[in-house]
Amino acid sequence: MASGLGAFRRQSGFRLRAALFLGVGLGLTGAALIGYGTNVFGQLENETVDARFSVRGVEKPPPELILVHLDDESYGEIQQNPIPREYHAAVIDRLREDGASLIAYDFQFTEISDDPVADDMLVEAVRRARRVVLATTEVDELGRTNIFGGNIPIGARPANALLPPDDAGVLRRVPHSVDGLESFAVAAAEMTTGKQVDPKEFPDDGEWIDYHGPPGTIPSVPFAWVARSQTPRDFFKDKIVVVGASVPSLHDVHPTPTGENMSSAEIQANAISTVLRGLPLHSAPRELNIGLVFLLGMLAPLVSLVAPLRWTLGVAVTAALGYLVATQVLFETGTVVSFVYPFGALVVATVGSIGAHYLLAAFERERVRGVFSRFVPDTVVEQVLARTDDDLRLGGVELFGTAMFTDLRGFTSFAESLPARTVIEIVNVYLSEMSDAILAHGGTLVAYMGDGIFAVFGAPIEQDDHADRAVAASREMLAVRLPRFNAFLREQHGNDGFRMGIGLNSGLFLSGNVGSERRLEYTAIGDTTNTASRLEGMTKGTPHMCFVSDTTRNALTREADDLVFVDEFEVRGRQAKAKLWALPDPEEPPSDEEAVESERGAIA
Repeated sequence: MASGLGAFRRQSGFRLRAALFLGVGLGLTGAALIGYGTNVFGQLENETVDARFSVRGVEKPPPELILVHLDDESYGEIQQNPIPREYHAAVIDRLREDGASLIAYDFQFTEISDDPVADDMLVEAVRRARRVVLATTEVDELGRTNIFGGNIPIGARPANALLPPDDAGVLRRVPHSVDGLESFAVAAAEMTTGKQVDPKEFPDDGEWIDYHGPPGTIPSVPFAWVARSQTPRDFFKDKIVVVGASVPSLHDVHPTPTGENMSSAEIQANAISTVLRGLPLHSAPRELNIGLVFLLGMLAPLVSLVAPLRWTLGVAVTAALGYLVATQVLFETGTVVSFVYPFGALVVATVGSIGAHYLLAAFERERVRGVFSRFVPDTVVEQVLARTDDDLRLGGVELFGTAMFTDLRGFTSFAESLPARTVIEIVNVYLSEMSDAILAHGGTLVAYMGDGIFAVFGAPIEQDDHADRAVAASREMLAVRLPRFNAFLREQHGNDGFRMGIGLNSGLFLSGNVGSERRLEYTAIGDTTNTASRLEGMTKGTPHMCFVSDTTRNALTREADDLVFVDEFEVRGRQAKAKLWALPDPEEPPSDEEAVESERGAIA
């Protein structure tokens, strides 16, 4: 029956702990999942992707990809805006003559210029080159463009150069098509390979552009050099050439995940490379991200169910570091997993678990306070709580102290003739007197056994003068407390009073809490306490009310001149005889409280 009750209490304690930690875990993880579903920290999530690009560093671009850019030098040389179209015609002719496999031209020609001859030159250059992708950002409702007035030469192909910026204006993704017209990168990839790019491979918001690195990573040649044919022969042979502006004054530069503004042409070149390589960078499935949020969000609470706070922190820190590494490894193998929401779930759930640990610790401290405040002075309670921050259950600790057992002689027979209520009243008066004496001298009340008392000195907090305190408490009990109790009996119940027995013994004993999750009791066990109990029993039939063992006398830090040697006695359970000393019985009770104060001052 007792074991069943203990199991029930343990289960109740675990249920409370489980409810608290699971509630914290499910609540905070649920909040993280809602955040993921609404993408409330979408911009922050994107910035973590930028960080992954930075950690990965520069990756070598495909050797067949090259950039012809209108830089400051070229723009300064031409000194016209827009660039005269005969320059564009010259560049296209030069690239065709040099054997370029594809010309991806990131300049728009949707308007007629002031020079019809130059317009015709450009159209003819495109017609001769044939494999040209022409950029535009203006498309009608049917996906048609006005490039060259809608008369695009055979072999050339229009494409939408728009890339969707995120909330911060950063260009991170390439779509399959925009407004019904294939994107610039997709058109260039299809013209290069001769194969269609499956639009199902692209999410609704576009796929990640796998940037090779910061601006300048893709090899480039100034626009003016090509227009003047200053590049070596066959320099562009079999190359995919992206032509565009990089001069900042034309406002065709944009923020990218690399942390720097990049020209539109180089962004398009990175997007073309991404499509040609089969879209190597893609977001993890939504189900995986949700699973990661739940797993990391519940990790700390689940560990807290069965482990102390330091283990929770250790596992959480390890998981955080592991997830940091895992996200980077997955990124470098082509998978972009969510970082902010799983990592955030781990952090907030860990913080919540820490709070729950401290809440449970506060409950436990109050429980320990409740246990010890009944048996020890308040100052000792505070010392116990300060000492047991890591383990409020106080495992068994071996201490050297003094054990005390007391008993009221002949009270059982006297009580048989009295009503139970009266007996309880008398016992409480007696126990209050004796308990106050013990507590006043820094002792710890371990248990009441009817009218008997079990107390220890020097535990749970060590006291160098534990023996002095025990002897001083015994003096006060015999000289002050017992006479006052007997006076109460004479006045209230017409009884002459009783004698009592006290046994004191010093030595090593185990001190600590015993019990269940629901109920704690402080106790002390060992041969030292057993011997003290037997010494108290040995006072029966002797003229002495207090026996003090030789170990207690030797443990005194001050002389006790009133101790009287009695004799050597055999003590049950011990092989060798024990030397016993006794405190003299008091002759007359003191008339005021001065005797009490003098006893307490003796050990101050």
